[in-house]
Amino acid sequence: MYVADSRAGTPASAEGAVRPVAGRRRAAVAPTVLALGTVSLVTDVSSEMVTAVLPLYLVAGLGLSPLGFGLLDGIHNGFSALVRLVGGHLADRGGGRHKWVAGLGYGVSALCKPLLLVAHSLTPIGMVLAADRTGKGLRTAPRDALISLSSTPETRGRAFGVHRAMDTAGALLGPLAAFLILRATVDGYDAVFTVSFCVAVTGVLVLVLFVPGGGPAGPAPAPAERPTVRAALDLLRRRDLRRVTVCALLLGLATVSDSFVYLLLQRRLGVPDRWFALLPLGTAAAFLLLAMPLGRLADRVGRWAVFLAGHAALLLCYALLLTSWHGTALPYLVLALHGAFYAATDGVLMAAASDGVPEALRSSGLAVVQTGQALARFACSLLFGAAWTVWGDRAALAGATVALAGCAAFSLTLRPGSTPRVPGTPEGTATA
Repeated sequence: MYVADSRAGTPASAEGAVRPVAGRRRAAVAPTVLALGTVSLVTDVSSEMVTAVLPLYLVAGLGLSPLGFGLLDGIHNGFSALVRLVGGHLADRGGGRHKWVAGLGYGVSALCKPLLLVAHSLTPIGMVLAADRTGKGLRTAPRDALISLSSTPETRGRAFGVHRAMDTAGALLGPLAAFLILRATVDGYDAVFTVSFCVAVTGVLVLVLFVPGGGPAGPAPAPAERPTVRAALDLLRRRDLRRVTVCALLLGLATVSDSFVYLLLQRRLGVPDRWFALLPLGTAAAFLLLAMPLGRLADRVGRWAVFLAGHAALLLCYALLLTSWHGTALPYLVLALHGAFYAATDGVLMAAASDGVPEALRSSGLAVVQTGQALARFACSLLFGAAWTVWGDRAALAGATVALAGCAAFSLTLRPGSTPRVPGTPEGTATA
């Protein structure tokens, strides 16, 4: 782990960024990034505990129909995309109060966990999940803006890699914790929701106590100078950010949801139902191991090259699922490639987008990219599910593979500039 050096004489920004002194080499990750990584680790333990048991709880425990579960799953995965712009705008509009908007999002999600104990039908469960996704949508862009603002342009890929690795560690621990709780208790679901709530509250406390305040140095801007929704949308007039957003949207339209990947793998290998919940751990393990190395690589060779290489890994993952090979190494290769895809794209995309957005609109600008990508992936899930129903799983996957190859080739021609920002020049002039 590369921890920021906070020795005397090292200037830091108001966001917790470590700015290098002239003549001194730094390859560090700011304390703000480590604190936010801890928050995400703890919060992901909480959220993944619920995610791991939610399908079984809804279908087997409450007896919801597949149609009802599909509706709730759509709410759970797609609703946050509708409020990410709100979270980004609120953070920038408040004079850079990214920490407090993110804290609001974490708090809302934490409060939703115990409500699952009293929600026993489709409507209240849907409302709880919508509120939980509202919290996620509110916090995502401000959190990523804090990571971006607390890092130098030359180390942003590494900073996002460190954060995503810590976040994914929580995604690994959450399902395991839920599995152990279900085995050790009689009323397992209620115990999982209760422990999840306690862990989520711990994450909020870590944010409040250890993450620096996020406000900019100096006096707050005058109301007329505050960012507006129009100013955030006008960011798309910047060529590099517009190209990043378009590419993320197009590639998202051809990115099959994780659940479908695991279902396809289960069908190919005949994985028993009791082991199905462990398949995401393979993706998470690969993500955890590769996030930091690929983040550092993105800083060195160019973020867009690593981002597109991640989609090449996803193409190989789809190709393996389409082959007739049933070797024992198949699940390990598929899950490793799936995790490599996320490691090369999730944080790297945010690092690339950050360089094309001014500090005053950093949260809003990242929210624009995230919203486009999230909505595109949600649309892909609906289209893939419909294609699976009409033509079968292999035909649906073959169509997604062709679409992803075409979108990746187009993104290669449309790639933003790859020249890192020269120290001393204003941010937003180039992307990496």
